[in-house]
Amino acid sequence: MKGSNAKDILVNNSNKEMSEMQTKNQVEDSIIQESLLTCIDLANSDLHQSALLLKKACLDSGFFYVINHGISKEVTDKAFEQSKKFFALPSEEKMKVLKNEKHRGYTPLYDQIPDPENQVQGDHKEGYYIGSEVPRDDPQWDRPFYGLNTWPNPDVLPGWRETMEEYHQEALRVCKAIAKLLALSLDLDADYFDSPEMLGKPISTLRLLHYEGISDPSKGIYGTGAHSDYGMITLLATDGVMGLQICKDRNAKLQKWEYVPSIEGAIVVNLGDMMERWSNGLFRSTLHRVILNGQTRYSIPFFVEPNHDCIIECLPTCQSENNLPKYPAIKCSAYLTQRYEESHLKFSSYKNKLE
Repeated sequence: MKGSNAKDILVNNSNKEMSEMQTKNQVEDSIIQESLLTCIDLANSDLHQSALLLKKACLDSGFFYVINHGISKEVTDKAFEQSKKFFALPSEEKMKVLKNEKHRGYTPLYDQIPDPENQVQGDHKEGYYIGSEVPRDDPQWDRPFYGLNTWPNPDVLPGWRETMEEYHQEALRVCKAIAKLLALSLDLDADYFDSPEMLGKPISTLRLLHYEGISDPSKGIYGTGAHSDYGMITLLATDGVMGLQICKDRNAKLQKWEYVPSIEGAIVVNLGDMMERWSNGLFRSTLHRVILNGQTRYSIPFFVEPNHDCIIECLPTCQSENNLPKYPAIKCSAYLTQRYEESHLKFSSYKNKLE
């Protein structure tokens, strides 16, 4: 199974907000194709075959599916069920667990604007961040991306924390399995990324998302504005509602966007900017966004990066005398802090314009 055949999705004529899309003041075709993505079977015993398929996907867009990943339907369904329960709470209850300085907790509607040049409003989504739980007696608990999570009141949402911790653990296991294939696809030892200084104590974040509304790119209104992810690997579980789009050529004068359809039992995976940097630009971190059609949409992305002190520098197999490193070496924590600060500045600039 390597994905369905490409086919055109005719945009509903009654949905005027979706019938005309505009990117950088140019109207896109109102017929948007589904993207043809590679599907990787994590149960395949031939790791080198899977690594070759993965490499093809990472050279093309950095987006692909994984199946037979081992996260049961029961675990996934429970996570979505509990996510919906949280977002259905009254606003005052959700605001009790507002995101803190450790990037843990609730983020309200319009809280982010990843593409301020093309967005006139913040993203039409609310979210909830859950990171790796690091207790106070851990010597590294005060590092920027470690620490304690913020949890809803267990009397209000019994079993919520346990459900999310179980999903977090399962998602991290899948990311480590994908990292082995990534290593092999880059001519490295399979356990290259699983070393103590890399994914031994990773920075990993589960995020619950709830979307509402109708997008209109011609008016700068998006479920999520166009962006690429900061880190190494992102997993994405969805409720089946269409919305995710990718653009394989971000520098094109007229950007071509393609829908990424959901496949029952499969998880969407994409590489982030850190992986592109590690591979010296060989592997792709692709621009993506969410376009809403009026249906309520839930998704659960999971982001993984190496530990704080890991040095992100060109991998030995991705450089040569004729292909020198394109990016300077940087510590993982410094890189992520820099990207978060850039994002905060964009949002502050956007708010100042409104005022």
